[in-house]
Amino acid sequence: MATSPFRPVPHPSSSPPPPPPDPSSDADLLRHLLSLSRDVSSSQHPSFSSSSPLRINPNLSSVPRNVKQLSFLFEELLLAVQDDDDHDHDLALPRTASLCFREILLVLHRLKVLFDDHDCRSRAFVLFRAERIAAEIHEQVVDLATFLDILPLAELRVPEDVRDLLRLLRRQLRRTSPAADPAALSLRRDVLELVAGVESGTVPDRGALRGIFRRLSLDGARSCRHEIERLERDIADRVVDDRWVPGMVALASILRYAKCVLFGASTPRSDSSIGAGGSKSPFSEAEDLAVPADFRCPISLDLMRDPVVVATGQTYDRESIDRWIGSGHATCPKSAQALPYLELLPNRALKNLIARWCRDNNLPYDVADTSTSTSNRQDDADGVRTNKAALEAARMTASFLVEELATAPSTEAAHRLVHELRLLAKHGSDNRALVAEAGAIPLLLPLLRSADAGLQVNAVTALLNLSILEANKRRIMHADGAVDGVVHVLAEGTTWRAKENAAATVLSLCSVHSYRRRLARHPRMVEVLVQMARDGPASAKKDAMAAILSLAGDRENTGRLVEGRVVAAALEAAGEPEVAEEASAVLAAVARRGGAEAVAEAEGAVARLVGVLRRGSDWARESAAAALVALCRRTGASIVAELAAVPGIEWVIWELMGAGTERARRKAAALSRICRRWAAAVEAERTARFSAMSVTAASTTVA
Repeated sequence: MATSPFRPVPHPSSSPPPPPPDPSSDADLLRHLLSLSRDVSSSQHPSFSSSSPLRINPNLSSVPRNVKQLSFLFEELLLAVQDDDDHDHDLALPRTASLCFREILLVLHRLKVLFDDHDCRSRAFVLFRAERIAAEIHEQVVDLATFLDILPLAELRVPEDVRDLLRLLRRQLRRTSPAADPAALSLRRDVLELVAGVESGTVPDRGALRGIFRRLSLDGARSCRHEIERLERDIADRVVDDRWVPGMVALASILRYAKCVLFGASTPRSDSSIGAGGSKSPFSEAEDLAVPADFRCPISLDLMRDPVVVATGQTYDRESIDRWIGSGHATCPKSAQALPYLELLPNRALKNLIARWCRDNNLPYDVADTSTSTSNRQDDADGVRTNKAALEAARMTASFLVEELATAPSTEAAHRLVHELRLLAKHGSDNRALVAEAGAIPLLLPLLRSADAGLQVNAVTALLNLSILEANKRRIMHADGAVDGVVHVLAEGTTWRAKENAAATVLSLCSVHSYRRRLARHPRMVEVLVQMARDGPASAKKDAMAAILSLAGDRENTGRLVEGRVVAAALEAAGEPEVAEEASAVLAAVARRGGAEAVAEAEGAVARLVGVLRRGSDWARESAAAALVALCRRTGASIVAELAAVPGIEWVIWELMGAGTERARRKAAALSRICRRWAAAVEAERTARFSAMSVTAASTTVA
């Protein structure tokens, strides 16, 4: 069936296609042949359509039509076989014909795989691979013609007009040529010249861009967006020769620039998919696909490609944590603990889960072994980052969008432009740097106070994307009104989604230690985060607690957090499974950095933490154990007594010592020692008291 360029398509697999089914009878064989021939004949991908300006080979564009003629033979034979099937179906076809048809089945299957694969690819893929595609299809056409030549047509009971049709079909197939269409090769030369011009810093002429877009059958922002998505997927899948990769990378950036210049910024989809509760509809835009929280790197907030575990047991994307450690940090970004060693261990189990999730959602993912391919992937990434034409095109795009935003005549126009800036800053450090250098941040900040829900969401999300780059954190923190704007969204955001992204921005900015204090000093920062942690949906509570945890990484902030009633909010959130990890970590951080008494004085603190020890996730149990150890060591015997009085606490601690994470086992062992010492001290005190009473009684008796 024909596939619209705007319809979701299956993700092309890099693994070999499954073989066609092995028919058990001639009737089954003919049914499969008829079905395959109809599938191939209905293939009308634009690159093979005679009505499209982009064709790979004028002769090969007739292949679907030729295969459709072949289907008439299978229809006639199937009718004859079905008539004989009631008597002796094994003798329905001559053996030579049956063997020949089985080979034709393989050829049709390979043609279908080729057409289906190219149907999923970008136009640029078809263009850069023109000769290879033409040769691949021509090879199958030659095989098909060969098997038709040796087919014993005289032994088959088919009408004479079908025989004549097959004779004509043989001649047509023999006349096909493997050469690529000169028009396609000419278009590719023009595209490469365009790339070379952009690389030299020349702004493309709009007329030339329109001409190339017309020849690529790209006639609007929507078709451009789909072409960019497919092109980026093809690049990630590494499905072309290495010599064409730089051109494809550059073309993706040029397409993004041309889309904005020729067709204007895309109209974002309505944010009505976000309900009052903050939940996201499964039909929200593709770039907002709900990535499971455990699959996102806590530093970059992007999907992890190479998850690794640090000494504290937390998982990060290798590139992000390498950059964190390389910048001089020796602490875990998520838990703020000191790293006793800096060795990174691959999290292969999580990597396999992420790879499976990507396959299920038609997203590219490199699942190669880290030990053998990390350097290769790094070289590829460096090549992409240093592609000068792509950088120049991205620079032109950023400058164009920022200039347009500065003079946007309406909220709707600003919304479209901010949406494009958000998408541009979504991927790649270079893009984030270029958008910020173009002056986007001062223009985004006033939009944080917009009453338009969509504009506010896109503005705060664009700011979040920009904040991932270390240099941009400084730009944001030194911009007038930046912190006030983020706090405004946290307090009065039009949607929970805007508030969540504002909290994520706080978390991102807090990766710079000195900024934690500056953010916490804002008179309303802690207040609005606590309010969000109390009143928001689960996803908002999680983001708010993560931001509070980042602020708790600085001892100077502990007093402000305690005064802001963070302890009560965290204890309340610790009872919710979705937020228990962050909430328990907040309590541990506060207790460890001078707030142990405030946690100990909170009603039900010990009981709630023990509840997390019983039922929480590995990280939640680890943090709860750390919090209890800090409370017992820093607040005196009353907390130990309360802990020891909890029914079954010995079993809980023992189970954690055997099945918890490495840090959880250490904390559980510490709790066990604390409880044993307390019990021994109580027993010693009881013995001493009993001895004293015995001596007193004996003295009285003697007297």
